[in-house]
Amino acid sequence: MKHLFFFLLMGVASVVLKAQSAKTTNTFNQAQLTDVVLKEQYIQLSTGVKLEYVEKGNTKGAPVIFLHGISDSWHSFEKILPLLPESMHAFSVTHRGHGNSSKPVSGYHPKDFAADIAAFIQQKKLGSAFIVGHSMSGIIAQQFALDYPQLLKGVVIVASDPAIKRNPGMPEFYSEVEKMQTAVERSFMVDFQKATLNKPIDSAYFNLLVDESMKMPVIAFKAAFKGLVDVDYVAELKNIKTPVLILWGDADAFFHSGGQELLKKNISHAKYITYKGTGHAIHWEEPLKFAADITEFVNSIRK
Repeated sequence: MKHLFFFLLMGVASVVLKAQSAKTTNTFNQAQLTDVVLKEQYIQLSTGVKLEYVEKGNTKGAPVIFLHGISDSWHSFEKILPLLPESMHAFSVTHRGHGNSSKPVSGYHPKDFAADIAAFIQQKKLGSAFIVGHSMSGIIAQQFALDYPQLLKGVVIVASDPAIKRNPGMPEFYSEVEKMQTAVERSFMVDFQKATLNKPIDSAYFNLLVDESMKMPVIAFKAAFKGLVDVDYVAELKNIKTPVLILWGDADAFFHSGGQELLKKNISHAKYITYKGTGHAIHWEEPLKFAADITEFVNSIRK
């Protein structure tokens, strides 16, 4: 499986080595996490799946739904939710096929993931919500904005792309993913998660993220990846009228500047922030700044 990983990351080995060799640190303010308890809950959706989620904040506050990347879970935003103001009603949801959510044999196109979140919003009676999508979920967020604008207050696209099949090497990598037959090896997931980083993070938290990634069946990994490769939103981005914030780290080893230019060009009203020297998982590397940027965006729309 390691050959597959290195195929994906050709040309970015230095990023991996930096993450492997650096000492782990806590990059967030521990004092801000005092007495914050995130209780795992489950909801059976009309789309036929049961999703795991956590929530925090005033139930009368602005709903903000955080959505993770491929193989991750709600834990991807475990360090972010405690940093958000109580006035924000924040959710972190685990997608179908991931974590402890249902794992159906099919239904892994971005339209399926977006339909789950629409059902979540409706069944929780949230009215409309902000969607924050990282990586894979940045693509799902674009799909959601196109399919369910009536349920959307604003969207944050984090370290993502409108058409990953345009990325150099991605079609070839997908052909390798298609060959995967057995369960994904832990060594692959360790390397995969390390490659999302350009700065070190807490080692215990990193191991938790790997543990969560190992819960994803290979059939779901392959199907979800196929869905990401199949879509190309470039021609449709102009139809997104809701407020948009785009966040990207300039040391991202997965989604490069070309995709960011497509997003900026075709969503002309979007606000764009670059995280200097930060990798693909900007919310793991820079949680304080990430939480502040999300809070500022949400508050600017609520005014």
